[in-house]
Amino acid sequence: MTSGGRIKTGADICEAEKSEREVRRTEKPELTFAKRKYPEPESAAQRKGGSIYQMGKIKVETCQIDGLKIITPTVFGDDRGYFMETYNYNDFKEAGIDHVFVQDNQSASKKGVLRGLHFQGKHPQDKLVRVLSGEVFDVAVDLREGSPTYGQWHGCILSAENKKQFFVPKGFAHGFLVLSDYAEFAYKCTDFYYPDDQCGIAWNDPQIGVEWPIPEGMEPILSEADKHRQTLAQQKGDCAG
Repeated sequence: MTSGGRIKTGADICEAEKSEREVRRTEKPELTFAKRKYPEPESAAQRKGGSIYQMGKIKVETCQIDGLKIITPTVFGDDRGYFMETYNYNDFKEAGIDHVFVQDNQSASKKGVLRGLHFQGKHPQDKLVRVLSGEVFDVAVDLREGSPTYGQWHGCILSAENKKQFFVPKGFAHGFLVLSDYAEFAYKCTDFYYPDDQCGIAWNDPQIGVEWPIPEGMEPILSEADKHRQTLAQQKGDCAG
């Protein structure tokens, strides 16, 4: 029955369902992944001379060091879970990342593990890195000869929650520190891994001065190779950047 005592017709029911659908369409869900705010300060890049812009389904954030880009994908979520594109060539090309990736790598590390600062000398790689599980502090150091930001670094938080990716071009050393109890790290590369071409810089090089978020009293867990890396000033030959 209607409010006026009239028997509901099929048209009344359809109209009511239409109105209900319109209300649902305009109401925002409790959690919309595509618009979710993460804890990192959104103006960090702008404060450091960078910018933020949208390219297709990705948000691109630059910083004070030319070439570095932080990518945030659009995430579509509902009560079943979520879906996102981790890589779309067209969107990345529009963002200036027009590269062919030839190898995908993945690693797992426990809390306190610090891997870096690494690069290949004769076979430099562009890298697109992200975290599948856990959280890391990710760092890139500019080693490009003649660059106005040579020897400077930029760091960002990558996590399974924020789903950000970090594009690190050729000419940079790269490393990360695991902040969570456990982290799985994945990255795409534009050249293959060459075991005899592995170069690195000391993670604590005072000239570079990376501000690793290491808790007081904790020693980072390093590989034997990373324990004995030279500083940037000591680098020679192909491993000089």
